[in-house]
Amino acid sequence: SYRAGQGVDPVVAVQPTGRPHDAGRNGPRPEPRRGQRARRTGRSHRRQSLTSPLTKWLGRAQRTCVAKLYFYYASMNAGKSTTLLQADFNYRERGMDTMLWTAAIDNRYDTGAISSRIGLRADAHMFAPETDLWADVNAEAAQRSLACVLVDEAQFLSRDQVLQLARLADEANIPVVAYGLRTDFQGELFPGSAALLGIADNLIELKGVCDCGRKATMNLRVDEFGEAVVDGAQTEIGGDDRYVAMCRKHFNEARAGR
Repeated sequence: SYRAGQGVDPVVAVQPTGRPHDAGRNGPRPEPRRGQRARRTGRSHRRQSLTSPLTKWLGRAQRTCVAKLYFYYASMNAGKSTTLLQADFNYRERGMDTMLWTAAIDNRYDTGAISSRIGLRADAHMFAPETDLWADVNAEAAQRSLACVLVDEAQFLSRDQVLQLARLADEANIPVVAYGLRTDFQGELFPGSAALLGIADNLIELKGVCDCGRKATMNLRVDEFGEAVVDGAQTEIGGDDRYVAMCRKHFNEARAGR
């Protein structure tokens, strides 16, 4: 009879009596002629030989390939850091260790910490362009079992660092959850966000709100007078005094001076 893991296709597995598994549901089936029996047996052996390696491979994959790379993206002020800190709390509440990262360039709040607008805070490692996340996380994992790696301000990652995060999920089997902006003040993708959008296993959008009530998807940079800035460097650290989350319609209107 068929048993899971033996590599036998349950559709064509044959019982010791020579009848298929579904025989007897509507009464006994007539015995097949000799030629029919031979052909059916031949198909069964051929199908078994074709599916056995795939079945075994899938079984190994299901047991080993469980970690994923997630990317939560949004406009500014959509609750990315708050969501990260809540996820970190959920892990630690269950006795699981995490490793937190944030961008060294982001100096809006405490250095070496992830802070949210609603007052939550947690210490974090800082990454710079030269940081080897693969090496640093594996060094930490050698000291303690890591249930998850959480990365804030992921838009500032380089493409190589995003590939390192993917490798942590694929080879070290450590889930990685990254949070960041999708686009800059000109509506262009950040390098880190572009790489994450391309290779992350799961993409999740967090919803911000424009003043009009629509979903905010864009980040308008403003000057000290509140006027839209349309040119400049892609990265300029700032908070509510420098950026306003808007829907696309009002973003384009503000940049056009309307």
